[in-house]
Amino acid sequence: MLAIARWAMKGAPQAALVALLASAIPWLFWFGSAIAALVTLRRGMSSGLPVIAAAAIPAGWWWTQGDPIPLATTLLAILMAIVLRSRMRWGEALIVGALAGAVMIQLGVFLPRADTAMLLEELRQSSTELSAFLDDLAASGVDAKTLAELLISGVTGLVVMLAAVACLVLARSWQAGLYNPGGFREEFHALRLSIRELVFLVVLLVAGAVLGLPGLGMLAWIPLLMAGIGLIHGVVGRKGMNGLWLVAFYVLLITTWPMILIVLVVAMIDTFADFRRRLGHDN
Repeated sequence: MLAIARWAMKGAPQAALVALLASAIPWLFWFGSAIAALVTLRRGMSSGLPVIAAAAIPAGWWWTQGDPIPLATTLLAILMAIVLRSRMRWGEALIVGALAGAVMIQLGVFLPRADTAMLLEELRQSSTELSAFLDDLAASGVDAKTLAELLISGVTGLVVMLAAVACLVLARSWQAGLYNPGGFREEFHALRLSIRELVFLVVLLVAGAVLGLPGLGMLAWIPLLMAGIGLIHGVVGRKGMNGLWLVAFYVLLITTWPMILIVLVVAMIDTFADFRRRLGHDN
């Protein structure tokens, strides 16, 4: 992939062509998003507009076909790339991305086009257990239709945010590989939220709960999660540990919710304790 990124960065026409083709191919939109983010990181938004447009046009067509994920991912990745380029703070870029993703959820961008009530009725007919569960919700005063729409929007928004972060990480690693070898490893290992950023995230979570804005609660924890992942990578690098430790970490992270909670708590503590500084420099 780095070879393709190197060819794309030879000029705007090459980058636009790669972004256009990748965004037009199903399940390859992430590559187009990453190329657009790379150009934005390297050259800025104004110089990268042709490439951004090349990635956004096919993604916009997928939106018209009922799939908002490609375009939403591309827009979030580019937005975070703009912030990262100008502020040089991963925490700020991730927080801005989480806020934008939460706004998309609240605006109903990810709501299914199909009639949710009809979908629920089909589910009732397919499973007696699910039908009984929906009846219990109705008896408890919970609107099953509203809950289903919230879950669909929230899960889709979470997928989009994680995909956008992955695209940004990939673009940043390409940028380092092409222009600053080893720079991304050092930068990612140092990823850590400042106290101000952590307080802002807590305020967002509280505001989401108080104001009834579930989108904030669904996405505001992602910057803290990324800080925790950066901490783990930093510790493994500084201690010179085998890469299998990272493999085991990601397996647990993907398969177990308690591991996610542990990473969030440790990242929060790291904001004040700065574990990596105590461990010294990378080996």
